[in-house]
Amino acid sequence: MQKSILREYILSRPEAIEDFPFGPDVAVFKVKGRMFATLSCYRGVDASNLKCDPDEAQALRDIFPGVIPGYHMNKKHWNTVLLDGTVPDYEIERMLDRSYGLVVKGLRKMERKSLELAYGTEVLYR
Repeated sequence: MQKSILREYILSRPEAIEDFPFGPDVAVFKVKGRMFATLSCYRGVDASNLKCDPDEAQALRDIFPGVIPGYHMNKKHWNTVLLDGTVPDYEIERMLDRSYGLVVKGLRKMERKSLELAYGTEVLYR
């Protein structure tokens, strides 16, 4: 998947915003102030950090050579996905949706409920 296409997909998630707190080379994507994805470069390859359930994180690393422990992140809860063609686009989208959903579920109840009322649980937790 191309970085620009993934960026568009990330920003299509409800109330997702893009920020650059670590400088111009690392795009950070947040919902309600909580990070759910990054886009940057890892050893010359475009890459995205995505939050993940710890058990699923390891399984994805075992299945896909382009999924590695989160670069500069908590390696138990984050994976780095290399955008080098080794992970199918549909799987990257699924991982992104899962990351977004995990972060939304971890929001304060009032923030989470306002998103659920505005967008519906089927949209938030794909």
